[in-house]
Amino acid sequence: MASAIHREEIDRKERKLFALLTDMGRVMVAYSGGTDSAYLAWAANKVLGSAAIAVTADSASIPESHKRDAEEFVKRFGIRHRYVETREFENPDYTRNDPNRCFHCKDELFRRLEEVGTELGVSAIAYGVNKDDTGDFRPGHRAAREHAVRAPLLEADLAKSEIRELSRRENLPTWDRPAAACLSSRIPYGTAVTRENVKLVEAGEETLAALGFRIYRVRYHGELARIEVGRDELPKALDPEMAGILAKNFKSLGFKYVTLDLEGYRQGSLNEVLAPVEKESLFPIVS
Repeated sequence: MASAIHREEIDRKERKLFALLTDMGRVMVAYSGGTDSAYLAWAANKVLGSAAIAVTADSASIPESHKRDAEEFVKRFGIRHRYVETREFENPDYTRNDPNRCFHCKDELFRRLEEVGTELGVSAIAYGVNKDDTGDFRPGHRAAREHAVRAPLLEADLAKSEIRELSRRENLPTWDRPAAACLSSRIPYGTAVTRENVKLVEAGEETLAALGFRIYRVRYHGELARIEVGRDELPKALDPEMAGILAKNFKSLGFKYVTLDLEGYRQGSLNEVLAPVEKESLFPIVS
């Protein structure tokens, strides 16, 4: 009975999402290709058809593999799509990488989306933040508020697990995709973000993918690479043979030291150094 009640609740939230999108009219979705933005782009396309368009940032901080996945998804489901070039690496407020880096990134993205939106005559811009995202430190959400970007998944009270379930029902290949974030999030606060070090991180993460790891992050600490993998994958990474392969491959990329984080992957691990006051909620109340 509980599972039936839960299904009813998810269905109710999806209907609310569809109604919100319908009311928004011509919608542009900030689309990264991850689980949340892919479901939002799919839903907008289902409800609005050609009145919806998914727009992806063309940025050095977005892995090329993510762009390829994003393109395959929109082609498969017939979703209008385009790229927009963002120039956050030209902004010293972004590259100096203080705890507000994400704000400057999203501020640039939403400015560019506004320009494209004016060109295309869209009535609203939306992005894929969900109910669970309110618990982490994400200054980019402040930029969304300042640019009046809508958060339909959050407005419909959808949590990550519910978005995955709805995506699974619709056979969306993104339903079980691991959480993803831009490459700049791998650089500790206070270390300048450059095109060079994010590409080094990208090469390291491609190495982990090629070795069969599914959940991973490469945290950049100058000469040292700190590898996080899913906790259930730690035994694989700790195997002496695999450890040797990891050390050899990462040193060939240019790192002098290679370490494995024994706590495994956890979202926003670089935020652990921030004081509690810096992490206070950035979300308005959604009715």
